[in-house]
Amino acid sequence: MDRTSVLRLASPAPSTQASTVYDRLRDDLLSGRLEPGRKLQMRFLSDRYQIGQTPLREALNRLTADGLVEGREQRGFYVAAISRSELAELTKTRCWVESLALRESMAAATPQWEEQLLLAQHRLSRSPRSLNPEHFEDNPEWERLHRSYHGTLIGNCGSQSLIGFCGQLADQLYRYRRLSIRKAFPSRHVADEHQAILNAVLSKDAEVAVALLTTHYGRTAEVILQDEQIFPELKRLDEFA
Repeated sequence: MDRTSVLRLASPAPSTQASTVYDRLRDDLLSGRLEPGRKLQMRFLSDRYQIGQTPLREALNRLTADGLVEGREQRGFYVAAISRSELAELTKTRCWVESLALRESMAAATPQWEEQLLLAQHRLSRSPRSLNPEHFEDNPEWERLHRSYHGTLIGNCGSQSLIGFCGQLADQLYRYRRLSIRKAFPSRHVADEHQAILNAVLSKDAEVAVALLTTHYGRTAEVILQDEQIFPELKRLDEFA
């Protein structure tokens, strides 16, 4: 076998490369390392992720379908922009679909699911939101456990399509939450909110559980909607008030 053939066999398949760069790009988009509205130049991305343009375009097309990237005709790809109206719409939609998923999960409740919920809540409650108690320092483990807790709440609904859509909405809203997290951290007692939702679920009170979940998401959105650093237009509105 000649050297070219050996190298071809040793190189990752294009589909594997696309999946790898998709994961890395997605992480950078969700974390804000690639800021909203930024043009995603192919040469810059190829250098940043050390990958060719074919798998890169495949990854960008997948991220466009996820709503994290915008493809503009004849102009290339851009990080999806943010707006107060989109944030409000995404929050409202998430409340609708997760309310349905939570009701279905509770209707199909089993001891195993309730044990999973208790474990998810316990692990989340034991993880500090900030690595530094004096000022906010993000704790990646808390984020992972937080996602697990909310995923477990709706994970017993019996519909993978619904769970997938909820996950997509959560990703899009996570971008907004990351931008405003330092402002929200000192004033929110999210651990109490999580515990209250769990208590309502275990008490089999779907109305209260759904109300608490939607209030939880609404409070997060309200903090972000009033953040002038994210939405400078709020300053102009204050000036004319």
